[in-house]
Amino acid sequence: MSTTTTPADNHGDDAVHVYDTTLRDGAQQEGMNLTVADKLAIAPLLDELGVTFIEGGWPGAIPKDTEFFARATKDLDLKHAELAAFGATRKPGTSAHHDTQVRALIDSEAPTVTLVAKSDIRHVERALRTTGEENLAMIADTVSYLVGEGRRVVLDAEHFFDGYQYDPAYALRAVTTAFEAGAEVVALCDTNGGMLPEWVHEIVSAVRAETDPGRHVLGMHAHNDSGCAVANSMAAVSAGARHVQGTVNGYGERTGNADLMAVVANLDLKLGLRTLSNGGLEEVTRIAHAISEITNIAPFARQPYIGASAFAHKAGLHASAIRIDPDLYQHIDPRKVGNDMRMLVSDMAGRASIELKGRELGFDLTGQSDVLGRVTSRVKDAEANGYTYDAADASFELLLREEITGERPAYFRTESWRAIVDHSAGPDGVMRDVAEATVKIHAGNQRVVSTGEGNGPVNALDHALRQALATAYPQIEDIELIDYKVRLLDSAHGTDAITRVLIELTDGHHSWSTVGVGANLLEASWEALVDGLVFGLLHAGVEAL
Repeated sequence: MSTTTTPADNHGDDAVHVYDTTLRDGAQQEGMNLTVADKLAIAPLLDELGVTFIEGGWPGAIPKDTEFFARATKDLDLKHAELAAFGATRKPGTSAHHDTQVRALIDSEAPTVTLVAKSDIRHVERALRTTGEENLAMIADTVSYLVGEGRRVVLDAEHFFDGYQYDPAYALRAVTTAFEAGAEVVALCDTNGGMLPEWVHEIVSAVRAETDPGRHVLGMHAHNDSGCAVANSMAAVSAGARHVQGTVNGYGERTGNADLMAVVANLDLKLGLRTLSNGGLEEVTRIAHAISEITNIAPFARQPYIGASAFAHKAGLHASAIRIDPDLYQHIDPRKVGNDMRMLVSDMAGRASIELKGRELGFDLTGQSDVLGRVTSRVKDAEANGYTYDAADASFELLLREEITGERPAYFRTESWRAIVDHSAGPDGVMRDVAEATVKIHAGNQRVVSTGEGNGPVNALDHALRQALATAYPQIEDIELIDYKVRLLDSAHGTDAITRVLIELTDGHHSWSTVGVGANLLEASWEALVDGLVFGLLHAGVEAL
């Protein structure tokens, strides 16, 4: 758990502490359940990113977090970040030394301790059921005790902005009391997430005027209930805060916390402020997506800066301009955050879009007006019939290859396929569905007949096709279907509607998407499956027929 730096030092007006609370506050998101192993896997990624602090959890209150800190002491070797343990001020009517949860913060061996304290007099009186003076004593006693034990202290002033609007004098006393007791940072918390940027700027400016900017670091902890968490964090920094808290990908309870990826990118690229200690801004996309894999929460495609659609262009007008100068339609160079520009091919595509997309896929179509014309016409006709290529790059690449070379890459020839679902009673009399599929193909100079069972007819088809191809193409074992989406087109026709299927596959290193359209679910699924497996074999370097 050692560090080689002193990240909490206040090193100039152009530097902002980045405090990550993914492992604690972010883990409160509905549906997220991080194990100790998950946390130990995420922490090194945050350290690699270069955040200033990593908040590991609440030792003494949550057994899993107590175990995390015990293991972190032995298993983590942080190079850039400092580990912080989260806890509360002592209970009313006791002392910090005798409070078992405060002692647990010491026992965690975390070099930094973050204390949550009430700063809204209404919460003090109604939730803590104590007096305003006792709450201030709790802050002073706990902060000074932890500082005396050699810990750096960050104080999270809970419900600060709501409390300041109700009773500014008391909220400010909570902040100054913490600083006077030795806290290095006081983070002003918009706990309910209801503030707007103008209000945040006004209040932080007022607090800054009452504190010593040379010794006291103000911070911002924003929730996103008003949709303003990132903007509120920026407003706080512009008003003098030099410490921002948030989570990777905006994880957190309700609508989440401030998305640290957007916050650090804005501060660095827009305001020229130093945030990540190792200059790791170019790694934010990779690391955010790696953490998404651990949390098992799919990345949000339209996430600013790092989402798959953050620099995706669809309209032909955009494409024509981008071909001349990409910066005409992009607010930054996507490579600065480890992302990339993408061209989406759709019925809005013109020849410029197709040319740029081809270049992205490795095909130089400059001057090939006949190919560009054919591809553009095919795309428009296909999308008129229900296809969509802006979310199916693999299917588009196969189409493009067919127009360039005159033939579509192929690894087998389909003779026939069928799928059935048998709904019948088992020996125990309970009705069950059993799906079975049979495919007949020609692959590897032989005719193969394969039968597969699965959880539904599409799954059975997938199993049967893979079994049929496995002998001729053992690489098929590395390809896995990871997402499957169905949409009914012209849904007014009910069960007679055209069906579109989008699937996503991966080989463990890269993922790709394909589309299929048909008169029924199975027909559309078969087309998408075939495209997906063909694309996977093609990019595995297997020679086509």
